[in-house]
Amino acid sequence: MGETRIVLTHDLVFEKPPDPSSSGRGRSAVLLDNIRSAWNVGSILRSAEGFGFMHAYLCGITPTPENDAVQKTSLGAEDSVPWSYHKDAVKLVKGLKVEGWKIYGLEENEKSSSIHGMKKTKTDTVLIVGNEVTGVDPELLNLCEKIFFIPMRGEKKSFNAAVAFGIAAYALSASR
Repeated sequence: MGETRIVLTHDLVFEKPPDPSSSGRGRSAVLLDNIRSAWNVGSILRSAEGFGFMHAYLCGITPTPENDAVQKTSLGAEDSVPWSYHKDAVKLVKGLKVEGWKIYGLEENEKSSSIHGMKKTKTDTVLIVGNEVTGVDPELLNLCEKIFFIPMRGEKKSFNAAVAFGIAAYALSASR
Protein backbone atom coordinates (compact mmCIF):
# COMPACT_ATOMS: atom_id res chain seq x y z
CA MET A 1 0.00 0.00 0.00
CA GLY A 2 2.99 2.29 0.02
CA GLU A 3 4.76 4.28 2.65
CA THR A 4 3.06 6.33 5.30
CA ARG A 5 3.86 9.99 4.90
CA ILE A 6 3.60 12.68 7.52
CA VAL A 7 1.71 15.72 6.39
CA LEU A 8 2.58 18.99 8.05
CA THR A 9 -0.46 21.03 8.95
CA HIS A 10 -0.92 24.73 9.42
CA ASP A 11 -3.47 26.38 11.60
CA LEU A 12 -6.18 27.99 9.56
CA VAL A 13 -7.05 31.54 10.49
CA PHE A 14 -10.55 32.65 9.65
CA GLU A 15 -10.97 36.36 9.40
CA LYS A 16 -14.28 38.12 9.60
CA PRO A 17 -15.04 39.69 6.20
CA PRO A 18 -14.80 43.46 6.21
CA ASP A 19 -18.02 45.37 6.76
CA PRO A 20 -18.87 46.82 3.31
CA SER A 21 -20.37 49.95 4.86
CA SER A 22 -17.06 50.77 6.60
CA SER A 23 -14.99 50.34 3.44
CA GLY A 24 -16.74 53.01 1.42
CA ARG A 25 -18.64 50.39 -0.57
CA GLY A 26 -22.36 49.99 -0.32
CA ARG A 27 -24.30 46.96 0.80
CA SER A 28 -26.33 44.80 -1.57
CA ALA A 29 -29.74 43.20 -1.08
CA VAL A 30 -32.07 41.31 -3.40
CA LEU A 31 -35.83 41.66 -3.72
CA LEU A 32 -37.68 38.71 -5.23
CA ASP A 33 -40.93 39.94 -6.79
CA ASN A 34 -43.50 37.15 -7.10
CA ILE A 35 -41.02 34.39 -7.93
CA ARG A 36 -43.09 31.22 -8.46
CA SER A 37 -40.46 28.52 -8.12
CA ALA A 38 -39.20 27.49 -4.69
CA TRP A 39 -36.13 26.02 -6.45
CA ASN A 40 -35.34 29.41 -7.98
CA VAL A 41 -35.70 31.07 -4.57
CA GLY A 42 -33.32 28.56 -2.97
CA SER A 43 -30.81 28.95 -5.77
CA ILE A 44 -30.99 32.75 -5.52
CA LEU A 45 -30.43 32.63 -1.76
CA ARG A 46 -27.39 30.42 -2.31
CA SER A 47 -25.96 32.81 -4.90
CA ALA A 48 -26.82 35.84 -2.73
CA GLU A 49 -24.80 34.29 0.09
CA GLY A 50 -21.89 33.63 -2.24
CA PHE A 51 -21.83 37.21 -3.49
CA GLY A 52 -22.14 38.71 0.00
CA PHE A 53 -25.67 40.08 -0.24
CA MET A 54 -26.76 41.20 3.20
CA HIS A 55 -30.53 40.63 2.89
CA ALA A 56 -33.22 38.98 0.76
CA TYR A 57 -36.67 40.54 0.58
CA LEU A 58 -39.22 37.91 -0.45
CA CYS A 59 -42.39 39.51 -1.78
CA GLY A 60 -45.86 38.54 -2.97
CA ILE A 61 -46.18 34.86 -3.86
CA THR A 62 -42.46 34.17 -3.47
CA PRO A 63 -41.91 31.02 -1.36
CA THR A 64 -40.02 31.53 1.90
CA PRO A 65 -37.33 29.32 3.43
CA GLU A 66 -39.95 27.42 5.42
CA ASN A 67 -40.60 25.63 2.11
CA ASP A 68 -38.66 22.34 1.83
CA ALA A 69 -37.71 22.97 -1.82
CA VAL A 70 -36.20 26.36 -0.91
CA GLN A 71 -34.14 24.72 1.83
CA LYS A 72 -33.07 21.87 -0.45
CA THR A 73 -31.66 24.17 -3.14
CA SER A 74 -30.25 26.86 -0.84
CA LEU A 75 -28.08 24.30 1.02
CA GLY A 76 -28.24 26.29 4.25
CA ALA A 77 -27.89 29.76 2.73
CA GLU A 78 -31.30 30.60 4.21
CA ASP A 79 -29.48 30.58 7.57
CA SER A 80 -26.65 32.82 6.31
CA VAL A 81 -28.59 35.47 4.42
CA PRO A 82 -31.13 37.30 6.56
CA TRP A 83 -34.50 37.34 4.83
CA SER A 84 -37.91 38.85 5.38
CA TYR A 85 -41.31 38.39 3.79
CA HIS A 86 -43.34 41.37 2.52
CA LYS A 87 -46.75 41.11 0.93
CA ASP A 88 -46.49 44.53 -0.78
CA ALA A 89 -43.22 45.01 -2.66
CA VAL A 90 -44.13 48.53 -3.81
CA LYS A 91 -44.65 49.70 -0.23
CA LEU A 92 -41.37 48.04 0.79
CA VAL A 93 -39.38 49.70 -2.02
CA LYS A 94 -40.82 53.12 -1.21
CA GLY A 95 -39.61 52.64 2.36
CA LEU A 96 -36.16 51.47 1.25
CA LYS A 97 -35.83 54.54 -0.98
CA VAL A 98 -36.63 56.80 1.99
CA GLU A 99 -33.78 55.04 3.86
CA GLY A 100 -31.42 55.92 0.98
CA TRP A 101 -31.25 52.63 -0.88
CA LYS A 102 -30.76 52.73 -4.67
CA ILE A 103 -33.17 50.43 -6.46
CA TYR A 104 -32.07 48.52 -9.55
CA GLY A 105 -34.40 46.37 -11.62
CA LEU A 106 -33.43 43.38 -13.73
CA GLU A 107 -35.74 43.54 -16.74
CA GLU A 108 -35.56 44.04 -20.48
CA ASN A 109 -37.66 47.00 -21.57
CA GLU A 110 -37.37 50.33 -23.38
CA LYS A 111 -35.80 52.00 -20.30
CA SER A 112 -33.20 49.33 -19.54
CA SER A 113 -29.46 49.46 -20.16
CA SER A 114 -27.05 46.58 -20.67
CA ILE A 115 -25.72 45.08 -17.48
CA HIS A 116 -22.26 45.75 -18.91
CA GLY A 117 -22.86 49.43 -18.06
CA MET A 118 -23.30 48.81 -14.34
CA LYS A 119 -21.06 51.34 -12.59
CA LYS A 120 -19.38 51.33 -9.22
CA THR A 121 -21.52 52.72 -6.44
CA LYS A 122 -20.83 53.53 -2.82
CA THR A 123 -24.51 53.45 -1.95
CA ASP A 124 -26.66 50.63 -0.66
CA THR A 125 -28.34 48.84 -3.57
CA VAL A 126 -31.37 46.57 -3.89
CA LEU A 127 -31.55 44.40 -7.02
CA ILE A 128 -35.09 43.38 -8.00
CA VAL A 129 -35.65 40.05 -9.77
CA GLY A 130 -39.15 39.48 -11.10
CA ASN A 131 -41.62 36.75 -11.87
CA GLU A 132 -40.37 34.05 -14.24
CA VAL A 133 -43.15 34.73 -16.75
CA THR A 134 -44.36 38.30 -16.27
CA GLY A 135 -41.14 39.92 -15.05
CA VAL A 136 -40.84 42.78 -12.56
CA ASP A 137 -44.07 44.58 -11.65
CA PRO A 138 -44.30 47.84 -13.69
CA GLU A 139 -44.99 49.80 -10.49
CA LEU A 140 -41.67 48.58 -9.11
CA LEU A 141 -39.87 49.43 -12.34
CA ASN A 142 -41.18 52.99 -12.02
CA LEU A 143 -39.43 53.21 -8.63
CA CYS A 144 -36.05 52.00 -9.97
CA GLU A 145 -33.12 54.38 -10.36
CA LYS A 146 -31.79 52.08 -13.06
CA ILE A 147 -33.04 49.05 -14.96
CA PHE A 148 -30.60 46.57 -16.44
CA PHE A 149 -30.94 43.74 -18.92
CA ILE A 150 -28.62 40.85 -19.71
CA PRO A 151 -27.75 40.72 -23.42
CA MET A 152 -28.89 37.47 -25.03
CA ARG A 153 -27.38 35.80 -28.09
CA GLY A 154 -29.93 33.05 -28.66
CA GLU A 155 -33.57 33.20 -29.64
CA LYS A 156 -34.92 33.26 -26.08
CA LYS A 157 -35.59 36.64 -24.50
CA SER A 158 -34.53 35.83 -20.94
CA PHE A 159 -32.56 33.52 -18.67
CA ASN A 160 -34.01 31.49 -15.84
CA ALA A 161 -34.62 33.84 -12.86
CA ALA A 162 -31.94 32.19 -10.70
CA VAL A 163 -29.39 32.22 -13.52
CA ALA A 164 -30.18 35.86 -14.31
CA PHE A 165 -29.73 36.78 -10.66
CA GLY A 166 -26.34 35.04 -10.58
CA ILE A 167 -25.17 36.98 -13.62
CA ALA A 168 -26.46 40.30 -12.26
CA ALA A 169 -25.07 39.64 -8.76
CA TYR A 170 -21.67 38.99 -10.28
CA ALA A 171 -21.85 42.18 -12.34
CA LEU A 172 -22.93 44.17 -9.30
CA SER A 173 -20.20 42.73 -7.07
CA ALA A 174 -17.53 43.10 -9.78
CA SER A 175 -18.44 46.77 -10.19
CA ARG A 176 -17.89 47.51 -6.48
